[in-house]
Amino acid sequence: MPIARYLPRFLESTLRRAAREFPAIVLTGPRQSGKTTLLQHLFGRTHTYVSLDPPDVRAAALTDPRGFLDLYPAPVILDEVQHAPELLSFIKARIDQRRQRRGAYVLTGSQNLLIAQHVSESLAGRAGIFRLLPFSSREAGQRRGTSPIWQAHPRWTSEPSRHGPGLWQSFVRGCYPELVVETARDAPRWLASYVQTYLERDVRLLRQVGDLSLFQSFLRVLAARSGQLLNLADISRDLGMALNTAKAWLSVLEATYQVVVVRPYFANVGKRLVKTPKVYFTDTGVLCYLMSLGDPVHAAAGPMAGAIMETAVLGELVKDQLNQGREARIHFWRTSTGSEVDFLLERDATVIPIEVKASSTPRPAMAAGIDALRRDLGVRIGPGYVVHAGERVLPLGGGVTAVPFGLL
Repeated sequence: MPIARYLPRFLESTLRRAAREFPAIVLTGPRQSGKTTLLQHLFGRTHTYVSLDPPDVRAAALTDPRGFLDLYPAPVILDEVQHAPELLSFIKARIDQRRQRRGAYVLTGSQNLLIAQHVSESLAGRAGIFRLLPFSSREAGQRRGTSPIWQAHPRWTSEPSRHGPGLWQSFVRGCYPELVVETARDAPRWLASYVQTYLERDVRLLRQVGDLSLFQSFLRVLAARSGQLLNLADISRDLGMALNTAKAWLSVLEATYQVVVVRPYFANVGKRLVKTPKVYFTDTGVLCYLMSLGDPVHAAAGPMAGAIMETAVLGELVKDQLNQGREARIHFWRTSTGSEVDFLLERDATVIPIEVKASSTPRPAMAAGIDALRRDLGVRIGPGYVVHAGERVLPLGGGVTAVPFGLL
């Protein structure tokens, strides 16, 4: 079913600027995140569109790449280029030999492992690489004039949340474009189809997974531990699978943008790479589907409420950074004594602490972790925020402000 209308994406200005700077643009992201729709909206009038998804088109590109590029000369949009990554070497040659104008080749793909490897080998210095995730809260609400929480404005002190009682409904439904635009669409059915399609296509392409039912069990166990310290040894033991298999499957999920790995914050960057991370799903709708949470009331009142809320907030932080063409540098902080802050956003020379609470009633005690962080870290700590499910902005003292999710 086609999407009924187009909602502008915040990445548009970043892509337009990149098209004036690079001969090629590469846009990656999970399936159904709106990559094709966005690029056709931006470049549909100036570029020919070719999808490499149909087997016959893919075969033509692989059999005779030079002839294929002659048939579809620049400027051109090549969709799902991971199906024919060999094309990138021939595109590089054309960029170098013919000195193609900026924005001549616009490429999309759904699998980071395949694309990143070939782009780094063939188009290094010639391509701007960007990621598009499902809608952010501000995109879905078309709040283009608003700012993220680390660029707070005084008007927030008197402005209530715009989400209201529909907040948990939006979490359960998720942020994929079809579900945001087509409000009458059956979300559980769409999400079931999405997960099944993902299993059949992306997983089998990246890894020869023989037992898809076991992989789906792995997905559900991972969802149940969302936001917790990740212990793959425990998960592999519970499922009766090899640890190396669990590691490989996690890498598949990360490469196809289904999960985000968040590592602990240390002033020593090297330590971040070896300490135990947390894993979050990219979309709250997929998380709720895997946990069989189709009722917003049950989601808000159940044991997964905190994980769902954290997933939603992390998604907003990551999407805001990616939409600006920035790397999303987000960590968590945890001490052996139990002090913890859910997310630390590194921006320039400042670390911005963000605590997440599923409660609708913020209290000063919720800022205890941020207070401990300020005492412990010898780095510049910016204003702190407690993101909650309520409707009002409130000062909590010590440079910490309680902010409703609906104002992110």
